[in-house]
Amino acid sequence: MLLRGSNPASGTGPALPELHRRLKWVALAGVAAFLLIAGRLWQLQVMRGENYYERTVSNVVKERYLPSVRGKILDRDGVPLADNRPAFNIYAVPRELKPETRMALIALLGLTDDEIVKVDERIAVGKKRDPKSPIVILEDQGRDKAALVEQSLARLPGIEVHHEPYRFYPQGDLGAHLIGYMTQMTTAEAEDRSYKGYDTSELVGRYGLEKSWENYLRGKQGIERYAVDARGQRLDDKTAATLIQGERVIGAVPGANVILTIDAELQKLSERAISQVAAGAVVIVEPRTGRLRAVVSKPSFDPNVMTGHLTRAEETLLLSDPRKPFIDKALRATYPPGSVFKFVTALAALEDGQAAEDEVFLCPGEYQLSGTTFKCNGTHGKLDLIGAIQHSCNVYFWKLATERIGIDRIAEVARQFGFGVPTNLGLNGDAAGRIPTKAWYEERGRYKVGFATNASTGQGDVEVSVVQMAMAYAALSNGGTLYTPQVVDRVVASDGRPIVHYEPKVAHEIAIPADALDIWRRGMWKVTNEPGGTAFDHGYVAIVPVMGKTGTAEIRTKARKKEEDLRDVRGYSPARSHSWFAGWAPAENPEIVIVVFAEHGGSGGKVAWPIAKQIIEGYFTKISPRPQPDVGSGSGAGP
Repeated sequence: MLLRGSNPASGTGPALPELHRRLKWVALAGVAAFLLIAGRLWQLQVMRGENYYERTVSNVVKERYLPSVRGKILDRDGVPLADNRPAFNIYAVPRELKPETRMALIALLGLTDDEIVKVDERIAVGKKRDPKSPIVILEDQGRDKAALVEQSLARLPGIEVHHEPYRFYPQGDLGAHLIGYMTQMTTAEAEDRSYKGYDTSELVGRYGLEKSWENYLRGKQGIERYAVDARGQRLDDKTAATLIQGERVIGAVPGANVILTIDAELQKLSERAISQVAAGAVVIVEPRTGRLRAVVSKPSFDPNVMTGHLTRAEETLLLSDPRKPFIDKALRATYPPGSVFKFVTALAALEDGQAAEDEVFLCPGEYQLSGTTFKCNGTHGKLDLIGAIQHSCNVYFWKLATERIGIDRIAEVARQFGFGVPTNLGLNGDAAGRIPTKAWYEERGRYKVGFATNASTGQGDVEVSVVQMAMAYAALSNGGTLYTPQVVDRVVASDGRPIVHYEPKVAHEIAIPADALDIWRRGMWKVTNEPGGTAFDHGYVAIVPVMGKTGTAEIRTKARKKEEDLRDVRGYSPARSHSWFAGWAPAENPEIVIVVFAEHGGSGGKVAWPIAKQIIEGYFTKISPRPQPDVGSGSGAGP
């Protein structure tokens, strides 16, 4: 008997159609799987092939910045004040630096606590900016330390050693405030858009010219692309060429050289001269160009130490110094100028017809005003205006200001000479200072006539910078042209091609009556060249005639103590007056204008003038020597 659905001829029974059906589905599944795999391969190789290739290559192709050679800072004669020298720098790739590698590096080099903190801070900066790019964690390492690291690279993944140029200041601390120093960028700066284009391993100009001329000095980094194997070892160039697309090396562009108006020899001479005081400043300027020839601020710092080698202990010591070595005392700080400011009062009174050179006042040693006694620096008796300048009689100027011209007229003339506004040098703060007026006092309470008394002799609320005073005396010496101070003469490319040259810039012309200026100059002559002059009595310059004015600016203290109680180990006493000298040489057709300031130095004649005298004598002996008379020739005498 046959079963239903069977096929006696085939002998397969009822399972054959089912088997065909199953084979059909298996075939379809196979085709589908093949199509799926093919589609996926097409997607991986065609649609996303380039992307995956780049990701694969990125694991073996690395790139690093090639540092540009920073431009030099040179004095007017080409003497390098900031240069570069070879150094070994240790880099780390933040993403690849493991804790055990960090500890191994610390042990290998025997890093100090300060160095460990520095390494950790820089790694943190790198992680925020670009964790895949190497960042300098230890710069300017010696050859021996670099060799230790290079020999251990196999067990220090993520660490690299590069031989690179490093910023160097061959003159040490000479002109340090002016030149400045460099450091690596902070974490905040790493996130700042204004630092776009900077690598986190770069040093950044942090002060002085290094900061303000960063764009010219920096240059442009290059890029090197190279390939590594699974162990991080560099592959040969031939293998690397098959993996790297585009240029393997893009060369760095060197920075431009900045050539200053500063004379390194005069700078040295000035720094030696002022070394006898604890704190102060010197500014020397060409009166007919406004070019600065020397700018000194004391105390100073060593930019070689500041640029990557400053320890926490050294930083604490500098910050705790009461003389504030990080403050530029020539350009940024402001002080009461004392009697070197008296020319403002004299010219205001003469121009307004409120004074005459032969008008005599009696100086009894003090001046009474509304129950207040103003003490003069001596009892001078009867003096005319020129005598008052010679002996620096305060009473004479107090009478002119209080009884005749007033504080607003003093302020008006002071502003004509550049006080109360920035000089536009644009360096280290370039402070405006303060020239008070009646309105200024009214805004802060009430104006009193005694404020004019104080202002007339550069006291009270009058504050100026040393560079402002230098530019003002330059204007006095040249007949009334107030220049913007200039410290950069030109910028040239690394190959010597000129980029930009800066001409002297006139701020404005001051309409000084010739007779008024002549009276003030004759008073200055007596200060330095005749007995009784506040400078002459403490030394005389024989090599050239000098015009000058001394100043002793008293300071305000809430509770005056004995100087011995306030003086620290450096002989620096915050209770003492500030010492000033301002003048020029030679007296006619001057070559240099010089201002010397000794912070809490005491008497201007005793302290600031001898410093200026030493500089002037050195300048006209060594830097710009005077022709010596030819003895026996041209005299007309017989044998």
